[in-house]
Amino acid sequence: MADVPSPLADFIVAEIRRSGGAAGMTQEAFGRGAGFSASHVSAVESGTRALTMDFIKGADRALKTGGLFERLVANLGAPSWFLPWLDAERGARQLRLFEPLLGPGLLQTENYARVVMRFNDMMSATEVDQQVSTRMDRQKVLTGDKPPQLVAVLDESALRRTGDGFSGIMADQVAHLVAMAELPHVHVHLIPAATGLHIGLSGPFALARSADGGWVGHLENQLGGVVVDREDEVASLLAKWEGVRNEALPRQQSIDLMKEVQSHHGPQ
Repeated sequence: MADVPSPLADFIVAEIRRSGGAAGMTQEAFGRGAGFSASHVSAVESGTRALTMDFIKGADRALKTGGLFERLVANLGAPSWFLPWLDAERGARQLRLFEPLLGPGLLQTENYARVVMRFNDMMSATEVDQQVSTRMDRQKVLTGDKPPQLVAVLDESALRRTGDGFSGIMADQVAHLVAMAELPHVHVHLIPAATGLHIGLSGPFALARSADGGWVGHLENQLGGVVVDREDEVASLLAKWEGVRNEALPRQQSIDLMKEVQSHHGPQ
């Protein structure tokens, strides 16, 4: 299940510990109510084990909070519609990402992510900072002890976007994509601009395959996003994935094209 990003996790753990103490609950009693062993509870409270949404939901049950801690995470961390996808993403053994317009969140630099967040002029500077921090924290899934295999397909045009003061940020972003694409478990493929119309232009999507072999999809839209887990819907997304993957260049050719795009954006 998905880790809750720090420093929000530290705050939630401290509040759970305080509430359990106020209720006179031992770690054993709390664990029984939450559905976790006392050693698991101790590890979460000491910071040696990640705080997950499953643990938070268990804490709400054990402490009879009426869902308080889950609401805190939803309001202070990622939006509620995104939490199921965070769970799937964090527990995935394989990830498939398609982005026709932007670099995917898991492969964005901090500066690029900040520019993307600022597209929404209704977000305050504090909210932008919070969202960027959360996005950077999510990327730890790719650098852990057992990272998932990630395959991303991008439209070449997404990497050629520019504007006043943006070329340097874009050059850094493409350089970061190249560096990530050279990791053994990360594959980045470009659909050349010359391809023209293709099945993926209807919008971005992502797929996560869990350890038990099941797939979950995620679709983004202007108002948020939706997690897809019905068998027929997942099958449709997998078919779309095959379509966009077939349009993309092989791995090394994609890296070569990214390096050419990077040079187009000019010196750092």
